Amino acid sequence: MTSIGGAEMVDWKLAVATATRFVRPGPEVSREEARAVVAELRRHAATSEEHVRAFTRMWPGGEEKGEESSGDTPVLVVDRAGWIKANVAGFRAILGPLLEKMQDRRANVPGGAVLGAVGGKVTGVELGMLLSFLASRVLGQYETFAPPSRDLPGSETGGGRLLLVAPNIVHVERELDVDPHDFRLWVCLHEETHRTQFTAVPWLRDHVEGEIQAFLGETDIDPATLLERVREAAQSLAGGRPPEEDGGDEGGRSIVDLVQTPAQREILGRLTAVMSLLEGHADYVMDGVGPQVVPSVAEIREKFQQRRAKGAGRLDAALRKLLGLDAKLRQYRDGERFVRAVVGEVGMDGFNRVWTSPNTLPTKAEIAKPADWVARVHRRTEP
Repeated sequence: MTSIGGAEMVDWKLAVATATRFVRPGPEVSREEARAVVAELRRHAATSEEHVRAFTRMWPGGEEKGEESSGDTPVLVVDRAGWIKANVAGFRAILGPLLEKMQDRRANVPGGAVLGAVGGKVTGVELGMLLSFLASRVLGQYETFAPPSRDLPGSETGGGRLLLVAPNIVHVERELDVDPHDFRLWVCLHEETHRTQFTAVPWLRDHVEGEIQAFLGETDIDPATLLERVREAAQSLAGGRPPEEDGGDEGGRSIVDLVQTPAQREILGRLTAVMSLLEGHADYVMDGVGPQVVPSVAEIREKFQQRRAKGAGRLDAALRKLLGLDAKLRQYRDGERFVRAVVGEVGMDGFNRVWTSPNTLPTKAEIAKPADWVARVHRRTEP
């Protein structure tokens, strides 16, 4: 159960309504242009699948040749509101066990039913504010734990699905002043790599979900404290002081950092290593395939890296820090260096041994020292 007295700890419908109301409007496009963008993104997603599988030598279900397709994981081209609905559904699914734990704790507090009714709406608004911030920035996303959804055609059965956020892609391609057709294919190459990772490695989804649930299961924090962390981010988004101006060390820490227990730090280290691998692998593949199929890839890459580095201003930087998004940017960089170093040492087939089992995934330390992973997995010893 995630409710008490009929009131949920998070008012999910209010979260969707709030995020949809406050999300920035997308770029101006005509109806014809919008239809053309959607059609092109779908074509690029299909083309990217072929390029990525040939480059990575990874096939659905671990097969050795790419005659099969990952058509059971749909590609959905969505607007910002569609991205919001998909992610609220995903949060609701993955956070279920944690919310049950927090709900049980609240049930033992005098007046818990009243707190549940009020707190659920407050949390819904605050979650909605955070999603409104993120919804205008995400270009694409492979939803690993997507539940069934009637709001998103093509995802009625649940499971993994690839989301491409059309207005954000158009916004960034205009902002960078790059060839739009090349940029759309370039984005699809990155996101398709994530779909390839999970469709070609049958155990990966359950492993990542298990780690996330273990992390959430170790959470030992009262609901008020956790909601306060969300409130800090929402207040920043609404125009309050950026966290680093508060004068304390907490301004430089993310929400994840603030709720960690010692046991969670160990789990988070493993999750960080996995996410660094997945993100870095996607960047490596995108750059590896790009020169053959994206004529202006060098220009796109340079401009996009500059955009990543500078962010969009002081408030944006503060929110990135509080939400832990700075760590995600480091994952791209560190993970890409790991993949590049390993492929350079043992080739693509040698690198692909990383997908053998959870035991062959790199540790956080090995992400920083790829030679240690090569020595461990390939049983090499220093001369």
